[in-house]
Amino acid sequence: MVRIFLMGLLMVFLWLHASLPTLAGVNPDELGKAVTAIEQLDQMRVGLASTLEGSTGEPTLDTFKAVCAPVGKKAKELAAANGWAVRQVALKYRNPNHAPRTALEVQALNRFENNRQLQAFWQTDNAGVHYFRRIDVQASCLACHGAKNRRPAFIQEKYPGDRAYGFRVGDLRGMYAVTIPQIQQALQTSP
Repeated sequence: MVRIFLMGLLMVFLWLHASLPTLAGVNPDELGKAVTAIEQLDQMRVGLASTLEGSTGEPTLDTFKAVCAPVGKKAKELAAANGWAVRQVALKYRNPNHAPRTALEVQALNRFENNRQLQAFWQTDNAGVHYFRRIDVQASCLACHGAKNRRPAFIQEKYPGDRAYGFRVGDLRGMYAVTIPQIQQALQTSP
């Protein structure tokens, strides 16, 4: 598993170096830092989700707090520590805060949906440089994201507008969206 992770990280770094001219205004080390941070975040997500494997009981709010909430908390910490915006985004979201906010986010999700081999990509716009990284459904995720009528009671109660169900293993669950402000913009907004 670690070998696959390192190979994937190497591939992203190689692609990153080939893309540097199009990502002008952002330090390449910052870009590499974002890739590494998001890969570690996703490994954390997969590891926490794997703790549900073999569980026979219905997930509860405490399960959510132990398995899913730490990923969101870590994303917020990454954003605060680095001056980035870091979000989890999905078309089939449970938490309305995870709905796409921009046309760029919708386009990124559609790009992942249309290319199952695409793991991540960069894009720039006036807001800065964006790093999008896919999130795929693991078998253990189906305890809460499988059939609509089999969702745990706490989800049905807490999220009446839930859209995050009906997934199968390997489906696109969503993406991590990181925005790194361009240097010029960061300088203009700093005190």
